Amino acid sequence: MNKLYIGNVSEEASAEDLETIFEQWKIPHSGPFLVKTGYAFVDCPDEKVAMKAIDVLSGKVELHGKVLEVEHSVPKRQRSCKLQIRNIPPHMQWEVLDGMLAQYGGVENCEQVNTDTETAVVNVRYAAKDQARLAMEKLNGFMMENYALKVSYIPDETAAPEASPMGGRRGFPPRGPPRSGSPGLGARPKLQSDVPLRMLVPTQFVGAIIGKEGATIRNITKQTHSKIDIHRKENAGAAEKPITVHSTPEGCSNACRTIMEIMQKEALDTKFTEEIPLKILAHNNFVGRLIGKEGRNLKKIEQDTETKITISPLQDLTLYNPERTITVKGSIEACARAEEEVMKKIRESYENDVAAMNLQSNLIPGLNLNALGLFPGGAPGMGPSMVNAPPPGAHAGYSSFGQGQPESETVHLFIPALAVGAIIGKQGQHIKQLSRFAGASIKIAPAEGMDAKQRMVIIAGPPEAQFKAQGRIFGKLKEENFFGPKEEVKLEAHIKVPSFAAGRVIGKGGKTVNELQNLTSAEVVVPREQTPDENDQVVVKISGHFYASQLAQRKIQEILSQVRRQQQPKPTSGAQPPLPRRK
Repeated sequence: MNKLYIGNVSEEASAEDLETIFEQWKIPHSGPFLVKTGYAFVDCPDEKVAMKAIDVLSGKVELHGKVLEVEHSVPKRQRSCKLQIRNIPPHMQWEVLDGMLAQYGGVENCEQVNTDTETAVVNVRYAAKDQARLAMEKLNGFMMENYALKVSYIPDETAAPEASPMGGRRGFPPRGPPRSGSPGLGARPKLQSDVPLRMLVPTQFVGAIIGKEGATIRNITKQTHSKIDIHRKENAGAAEKPITVHSTPEGCSNACRTIMEIMQKEALDTKFTEEIPLKILAHNNFVGRLIGKEGRNLKKIEQDTETKITISPLQDLTLYNPERTITVKGSIEACARAEEEVMKKIRESYENDVAAMNLQSNLIPGLNLNALGLFPGGAPGMGPSMVNAPPPGAHAGYSSFGQGQPESETVHLFIPALAVGAIIGKQGQHIKQLSRFAGASIKIAPAEGMDAKQRMVIIAGPPEAQFKAQGRIFGKLKEENFFGPKEEVKLEAHIKVPSFAAGRVIGKGGKTVNELQNLTSAEVVVPREQTPDENDQVVVKISGHFYASQLAQRKIQEILSQVRRQQQPKPTSGAQPPLPRRK
């Protein structure tokens, strides 16, 4: 892929002009410029140089009043199933990228391309030519967190699509070498983390950490390039005080190590003989993923760092204190290593959630995710970006979705029968507050028999209200221990759709419903042997964790909106009444 196509070339431009531009930007080329009317071709020494030319010049450099467009030169016969997607946000998660690509067809292969740019680049192969063409049409110029994606064909040496290899996760076979983190992680500059380090320290050591006239804390701040808040006034008379460290992950870890060393020295000077463990505070939303399935993640951190780690029980949580205490015991060196690993997992969880929220905001334009109260933005010490602004991609300032008032939707959410009391609250206070907070009507349907294990919650309201109400119900079930500490909350939701639209949700040969499941990670079922109700509606069942369920609900509502638009009678001239719909 060394040959470049240069588009939008002025008729006045010559080969010498193009050569001058390449020399100016220090981009070598291995052959002459072939200039045609309105476009040109040139060969580069290798693929890396070609990529540099595309990144540096395309859409950025002007020649004779026209901005050049530079991309890989692909012969018509090789414009098939392979695309290159550039300018991907540096912190975008692979799961979100995969979900976005899967909307347009089966992704057979997706590999990252090493570049010197901050943003990420991937090469993608679709299963079919029309899928690649659709992805290119939809994604080229698509805004993702203030980055406009750039999509172009790359040579597809194989005329027919390759057979999809077996194995791999649902909808995505194995692809390329293993990857980790976010697409642009390697190239991304080190920035202050949105997730600060929160520690608990014994109150008797706070004075030593601050030092005489604040000298010690100023010194730590300077050495570790961090901002450190010691919350002395919180929990008056308590045996421990929280400390919040804002910095890069490395800065947080260095500050943590220094604070542990100061406490150990003070303990020796004051003949304090008890062990001083490292105590980290983390929002409950992230703790399940830190622990991992059957405790595997936590066990691995313990083994790798030679520490003993315990986590405070869920019962200690309150609405005003959503943090769990992670207690790490071991040498200072071992505890410091454990802090790095623990915070790495917590930051990964945070970034995954932000990515999921960003994708949600793209599906529901105008959704103010920051105001929903579902995310740990309100926890003490959380990054200011979470508290004061919506995440990148969310459209602040809009109270409604699209034009005019959003339509109300009804969702039936099924919760454990034993959880009904927790959702209703004392004298119905919780459900009333929840209804006011979400701006939705929330009712608990009567039990279907004495032994019913589930109860139906009927939620009616526009998309934002659905998101808020369902999010709080998922969170409440977790807080109240209706799901284990290592278990993710997964609930079933039902949406009623017109019987004539059910086929559109399923798609030809189940294609649409399969794509929905691949995109959202939710299980979506349209029972085939259903008798439509009195309103000629049938049920679509959605099962999954909160974000999966929300994505699936939004995509289904999107399909229903399309069906409704198509069902609307076309406007007729004069005063003639519209024609009746065909049944």
